[in-house]
Amino acid sequence: MRIRNAVGRFGEEVAVQHLRGAGMAVLDRNWRCRMGEIDVVARDGNSLVFCEVKTRRGAVCGTPAEAVSADKAQRLRNLALQWLADSGNHAHELRFDVVEVRLSSNRGTQVQHLRGVL
Repeated sequence: MRIRNAVGRFGEEVAVQHLRGAGMAVLDRNWRCRMGEIDVVARDGNSLVFCEVKTRRGAVCGTPAEAVSADKAQRLRNLALQWLADSGNHAHELRFDVVEVRLSSNRGTQVQHLRGVL
């Protein structure tokens, strides 16, 4: 379990650096409430972006984004509403993204940012 937690933390750090490199402002990380957790909240122009970060060390279980179920996507939407209420932030547009981080010994770390997929 500790290795998985370390892999997840590493993946989130890689994802945040990728988002910042793409010009996004990270507003919150690992925000929690009784309903669950939002990995990353960022601003991309006039949009607030709620990101689910999925990190995988191999391809055995499919792509990282395939691990985001319809239930998880709905939970993220509900969490976003709670985050908006708690933070007082507003935006013209809300977007729900997945950031895939793949770790490979022969290809290094690969990041794919899937915008608006949830």
